[in-house]
Amino acid sequence: MTTSPTRSQQYRALGLSTFSFTLCFAVWTIFSIIGIRIAEDLALSDTQLGLLMATPILTGSISRLFLGIWTDRYGGRWVFGILMITTALCVYLLTFATTYPMLLVGALGVGLAGGSFIVGVAYTAAWFEPGRQGTALGIFGAGNVGSAVTNFGAPFLLVAFGWEQTALIYATVLAVMGVVFLLVAREDPMAQERGGEKAKSFMEQMEPLKELRVWRFALYYFFVFGAFVALALWLPHYLIGVYGLEIRTAGMIAALYTIPASLFRILGGWMSDRFGARRVMYWTFIASVICTFLLSYPPTEYIIHGIDGDIRFTLDMTLPMFIVLIFILGFFMSLGKAAVYKHIPVYYPLHVGAVGGVVGMIGGLGGFILPLTFGALNDLTGIWQSCFMLMFVIVAAALIWMHYAIRTAEREEWAAHKEQTDLPELSAPHLFYPLNRTHQQTGTNPPPPRD
Repeated sequence: MTTSPTRSQQYRALGLSTFSFTLCFAVWTIFSIIGIRIAEDLALSDTQLGLLMATPILTGSISRLFLGIWTDRYGGRWVFGILMITTALCVYLLTFATTYPMLLVGALGVGLAGGSFIVGVAYTAAWFEPGRQGTALGIFGAGNVGSAVTNFGAPFLLVAFGWEQTALIYATVLAVMGVVFLLVAREDPMAQERGGEKAKSFMEQMEPLKELRVWRFALYYFFVFGAFVALALWLPHYLIGVYGLEIRTAGMIAALYTIPASLFRILGGWMSDRFGARRVMYWTFIASVICTFLLSYPPTEYIIHGIDGDIRFTLDMTLPMFIVLIFILGFFMSLGKAAVYKHIPVYYPLHVGAVGGVVGMIGGLGGFILPLTFGALNDLTGIWQSCFMLMFVIVAAALIWMHYAIRTAEREEWAAHKEQTDLPELSAPHLFYPLNRTHQQTGTNPPPPRD
């Protein structure tokens, strides 16, 4: 970074990128609401509805890879602005679709909105020093609340105007914001440095992907982000099917999940800066294992053959208990999303777009695969709670792998008596207690953290 931006410049960039990302995320999840009406009109199965909801997530995930590379090369201002205008055009064209195949094609274009995440990450990170990047990216990531905007507001637009006019309103708002961003936003502080460097080849930009920690990031993000997007899409349909709610009520309850899963990402960024992302990831995965296990238990009637006759009782998840658990799950997933992305600008300051694009792509693929799988599991098993059963398996596997990787690396560092920052979960290497203990015994001060 050749110049130090002022606080006002930092806040300006953060505010613009966060608001833009919020609108993009609202567009990205629009099928969670209008898809229900489309399914009624076209008599779609749960598998077909799941595919329609998931198709934009596929485009948004894959596009993050090349959008991240373009942002590293050309800067976030132009990429972000043009992306919003292009996506708005695709949403507008969606209103002309009349058949299921046409809707799937249109959904591919709508999915470009999801690629805005990595553009905003690279653009925002360039404005902040490493010690404040976690908090800044946590605030930016709170733009996930756009899904709550859709869950809360789109049902009322849908009832009043129909799904075509709802999509048209979304397209208009996003196009206006794209123009505003191009006019108001400024080039980030890394622009001069990028301009002075020889353009890197695609293989040079992707060089960091050879490191295993990048793929550990991707696995964690597959759950904390991919499952978040999947549930944001699936919950209205789930609530209507399980609890018999009407669409506006289902959308409002789904917002109780998406709002904490978005806004508390700010807290997750601050906690990652303050306490270290390792602890945050442990809290996230342990809490998620508990919540998904409880949510995955289907309504069950038990019969116990007692001495004086049969004893019957039923275990069933009531709506209030479901709301509480889904709120807790969303809260901890929001912390995990911030913790994962804390490290990318620290370890890869000149490859934020490329590395973050791959991590975001894998996470976004979770948002594509899981809704489709949820629908297929419904059709195959006939059990609504099967979606949470799948999530339980994923998060349990992630927790086991993370713990194994951490313990293995710790044993190596203990044996070598030296500091390393290879752990993707470790954001504060100066807190690494074996190193500090060694220096306390010798009466010397530990070296400052390298990241």
